[in-house]
Amino acid sequence: MSQPPSTPVPPADGPELDPGPHDGRPRLGPRPLERPPVDPAQSAVFGRPDGLEAAFAPPHDGPSQGTSPQGGSPQGNGMPLAPPPAESLVRAFGRPAGSDTMLQRPPGQPLGAAAAEPEAMFWSADAERNPWRDPRAHALLGPPAVTEDPDTPPAARAEGPRLSMREVLFGRRVAPRALAGLGLVALLVGAVGGLVGRLTAEGANPLTSPDATLAQVAPAHDRPPGSVAEVSARVVPAVVSIEIRVGDSGGTGSGVVIDGDGYVVTNNHVVSLAATNGEAKLEVVFSDQTRVAGRIVGRDPKTDLAVIKVEVANPTVAALGKSADLQVGDSVIAIGSPLGLAGTVTTGIVSAVNRPVRLDGEGTDTNAVIDAIQTDAAINPGNSGGALVDSGGAVVGINTAIRTLSDSGGGSIGLGFAIPIDYATQIAQELIRTGSVKHAELGVNAKSVTDGTSDGAQVQNVQQGSAAADAGIADGDVITKVGGRFIASADELVVAIRQLRIGDQVTVSIIRQGRPLTVQVVLKSD
Repeated sequence: MSQPPSTPVPPADGPELDPGPHDGRPRLGPRPLERPPVDPAQSAVFGRPDGLEAAFAPPHDGPSQGTSPQGGSPQGNGMPLAPPPAESLVRAFGRPAGSDTMLQRPPGQPLGAAAAEPEAMFWSADAERNPWRDPRAHALLGPPAVTEDPDTPPAARAEGPRLSMREVLFGRRVAPRALAGLGLVALLVGAVGGLVGRLTAEGANPLTSPDATLAQVAPAHDRPPGSVAEVSARVVPAVVSIEIRVGDSGGTGSGVVIDGDGYVVTNNHVVSLAATNGEAKLEVVFSDQTRVAGRIVGRDPKTDLAVIKVEVANPTVAALGKSADLQVGDSVIAIGSPLGLAGTVTTGIVSAVNRPVRLDGEGTDTNAVIDAIQTDAAINPGNSGGALVDSGGAVVGINTAIRTLSDSGGGSIGLGFAIPIDYATQIAQELIRTGSVKHAELGVNAKSVTDGTSDGAQVQNVQQGSAAADAGIADGDVITKVGGRFIASADELVVAIRQLRIGDQVTVSIIRQGRPLTVQVVLKSD
């Protein structure tokens, strides 16, 4: 027996249960809306009137204002309207009592004047189409609706066109006196401005003085004969710069013109690259910047001397002095092209003579020991081959080498060495005559030794058939003297022998097993 369906009972404080559309099971319904209580005063002002269901009130034909039956706010069609204006505002802005004057007056009609005819709604016939009165017209801007006040002063007169400079000067539109006055005023303004500017500048920097003039003494050039300036003026034209170029590389040095036919003496290490490389280019540059090609006449690696020849007419030839007359302390001048700076002059003194110096021929075939003049005149790379000149302007040496510290970068430290000109002249003459040089040779290899009381050169080996072998010098002998020159080192033995000529007979003092001996040696050629 079927039973009637039961109706779900919602909870006391919860949402109602909605029975399912298909299976009959209860389901949760929507939560009820919370409507707060309405304020009666706000409802009376903003609420929909009674009996009105539409969203907006329909138009009404009755009066728009009136008094409510209860004596409250004015109403229209049952709708509350704004309260009447205050009495003070009515007295201030309202129409006077008993006056029939409308708010709008035709233009030009004085205040309070009675109209001759009944006042029309609009001032003109086309006023209905006036955008100012048509609410559907677009917004337009126009002049203010005011009448011109006769008491208002007239507007300022517009500025006329201005005169150009051409019209002022040549248009005859300005009187000549006015132009002259204008020019005078401009001159006065400029003068006053200049005076003010000068006073301002002088006051701004008190350390400057525009009127300052430095006093100069009369020139007093004291260059007597023998002064450095006078000697340099005579010798510099005879000293040349030598440039060797091989592609993008090369080197520079110096040279001294020793003969009017264009012969120049220099160092072998200066021209060694040009002699051993067929692509090298050798050029000689004189003090007047004349540049000519040079050719190697001959060179001697054992003395680090060489001669080159240039084809020039009437070159300045250096005067050759005597190096044997030099003494320690004599003034000397070094002239050359250190670091490529042609015509450089430095001064110093003779620091020592007969100083045996073995030359470092790195990069060249030079293997020389020279009996050098030591000087403290500044000599740097590039001075090689230049002139060492005495106080009389005579060449006494050929600058060849310097002694430097390992960390000094190769610069001068006051230890320069030059080949004595007496020896250089002999070698240069032989090179010019024959193109080569032969030297006297003892025929031994030696090393420097000392026994605490005396120094010497100990023979390491004797070459077979040499002058030393013929004289009976044996291995282990210590050579202490050659002729009249004492030997303190192996280098000094070399320079002592090369000072002699081939075929010279010389007395050589030796110490053999502690006993002093003397032998006669006839020097042979190397």
